[in-house]
Amino acid sequence: MTNPSPRRPAPPPSASPQPSRIRVGSAPDSWGVWFPDDPRQVPWQRFLDEVAGAGYGWIELGPYGYLPTDPGLLAEETGSRGLRVSAATVFTGLHHGPAGWERTWAHVAENAALAQAMGAEHLVVIPSFWRDDRTGEVLEDRTLTAEQWRQLTGLTERLGHEVRERYGLRIVVHPHADTHLDTEENVTRFLDATDPDLVALCLDTGHYAYCGGDSVKLIETYGERIGYLHLKQVDPAVLARVVAEELPFGPAVAQGVMCEPPAGVPALEPVLDAARALDVDLFAIVEQDMYPCEPDAPYPIAERTRRFLRSCGV
Repeated sequence: MTNPSPRRPAPPPSASPQPSRIRVGSAPDSWGVWFPDDPRQVPWQRFLDEVAGAGYGWIELGPYGYLPTDPGLLAEETGSRGLRVSAATVFTGLHHGPAGWERTWAHVAENAALAQAMGAEHLVVIPSFWRDDRTGEVLEDRTLTAEQWRQLTGLTERLGHEVRERYGLRIVVHPHADTHLDTEENVTRFLDATDPDLVALCLDTGHYAYCGGDSVKLIETYGERIGYLHLKQVDPAVLARVVAEELPFGPAVAQGVMCEPPAGVPALEPVLDAARALDVDLFAIVEQDMYPCEPDAPYPIAERTRRFLRSCGV
């Protein structure tokens, strides 16, 4: 009688995949919403219905007044659709110095109060435009003086402190086309001159590519400063025409410079891989600028984009 074969030890149980620390959402911007009230924009109820239907669980508030500003009503409308708020957004002109602080703070305060009431953790801060984003009218010099840089960095730190102390929110500053925070040179100069404890960055992959930046490089170099992501892509062919014709941002968007993933740049898979390597909790909010757009256009794009992002592991 032969001895039975020795029993092989059972393989160790496979480790469960770690849940992603990146929370995906979308924003009114992806539905062509740029203004509190505009007849070319979809009604806010339709936005909420469609963003939930497309598979997103998080939203930004968009321009103040587009969504209801009564916290009770907004909580009811978002909660009934399974949606939560990640952030509000403000535009600022802090490089103008203390003279503009009160006007800036009034705008910040109403947005921050609503965001706080909705349980959000972030306030996205976008610098003011140096040229009108629709007409192209030059409003001021596109290059800041040394004194304006000091005002910008110093008052942004003050804003970060005040917003944290009064509303419990973290500001995340958003580099943006046609503002003074646009290129790699300006973004890194800003980061090097501000306190990491008070000022984090909202990296918008589309705007950074629009202005020639490399999102993966920025994440790998300044990872501790990345507090929030906007996922967006640029159509290189349209961007080349925009640059050649020196078009302002609004007309560039109308020509389709921001495109549906994964058709444009930067590739989002490496961006998300770099963000995951930070091993921190991050929001990644889809923002495909489409103002103006046909009302039936955003929803199918939002569904496809959500499926694409799932294929990227988020």
